[in-house]
Amino acid sequence: MDYGVPRPRPHVVAKVVIAATLTALCMFILRQSSALDGHDLFSKREEGVMHVLVTGGAGFIGSHAALRLLHDGHRVTIVDNLSRGNIGAVQVLQQLYSEPGQLQFVHADLGDNRAVHKVFAKNAIDAVMHFAAVAYVGESMAEPLRYYDNITSNTLTLLKAMVHHQVKTLIYSSTCATYGEPAQMPIREDTPQVPINPYGKSKKMAEDIIRDYVRTSNMAAMILRYFNVIGSDPEGRLGEAPRPELRQHGRISGACFDAALGVIPGLQVKGTDYDTKDGTCIRDYIHVTDLVDAHIKALEHGVPGEVGIYNVGTGKGVSVKEFVEACKTATGVNVSVTYLDRRPGDYAEVFSDPSKILRELNWTAKYIDLKESLSTAWRWRKANPNGYRSLISAI
Repeated sequence: MDYGVPRPRPHVVAKVVIAATLTALCMFILRQSSALDGHDLFSKREEGVMHVLVTGGAGFIGSHAALRLLHDGHRVTIVDNLSRGNIGAVQVLQQLYSEPGQLQFVHADLGDNRAVHKVFAKNAIDAVMHFAAVAYVGESMAEPLRYYDNITSNTLTLLKAMVHHQVKTLIYSSTCATYGEPAQMPIREDTPQVPINPYGKSKKMAEDIIRDYVRTSNMAAMILRYFNVIGSDPEGRLGEAPRPELRQHGRISGACFDAALGVIPGLQVKGTDYDTKDGTCIRDYIHVTDLVDAHIKALEHGVPGEVGIYNVGTGKGVSVKEFVEACKTATGVNVSVTYLDRRPGDYAEVFSDPSKILRELNWTAKYIDLKESLSTAWRWRKANPNGYRSLISAI
């Protein structure tokens, strides 16, 4: 799903400089708040409290995961380099959970080995939820080395740090892109993995590294291969706020909302000649709240020396055309749609068989009404048309 991006205006550079300055100020304040709240609580283990490191915790999925972990009484350390995440999401979490020892933010890059080891050395981490990654199929086709470095290499760096510091629980954020374009639907966990783009290939490589190591150790690892993520926090505290410079790569829901808000002139759907019911791609759309719940289930069910692998989806395929119509209904805006040629690296049809995760982890998707899921996300986006930037500006 792509769409046209307006030509840059003369004042764009000034806005970028202002945004960067505000972001730096906000990061400083967050670091100071963490220090004032008493770092000793993060450096020591406390009976009955699990300390979870959330990589990519300023991102869309990672921030929702951090919110749930905090709600459940866990201690959370977010590590994010903010190349794709939103510092405003961290600020929201800090405001909601401001008691000493609940949440801290560390601005660090997983590609920096020294910084990663420092995080583990200074904190008594019990488990890791690893979300941090670049995650756009089209971008991976254009910049493959970036994806192998950011996903595969950084996961190896993180895993080695976990081993060195004896952290024995890992929940890994993987993707259905590792399967490529299977001959049969729905996709099961034993469906052959034959990825067709660098995003899927780099994720599969990271999976293989995790599986090979766990086979020789007592680490408990869970690999969650999820499908297309939509929605937002039902209580309206967090939402999806794609960066303007990444709009051409973003999720279909973000594109639809941008079109409904008039940020862009309309949607561009790439590919109408696939062997599907209406010629457009078919995907399995999973609500972010359901996805986070699957991560919590995985955290509770890890077994030392074993790797659990689960698809996380609804089991229902929806075409892009159907999705666009649902989004029109949710927003109440008849957005303009232009249909173009296929995008390199895309596949025709992908949807899950989630029976294994139901059977073994007692998880099933609850937010399965597509229009309602989009309506919830739209309410947040409409109330926050500039995403988290207005929150940063208020500091």
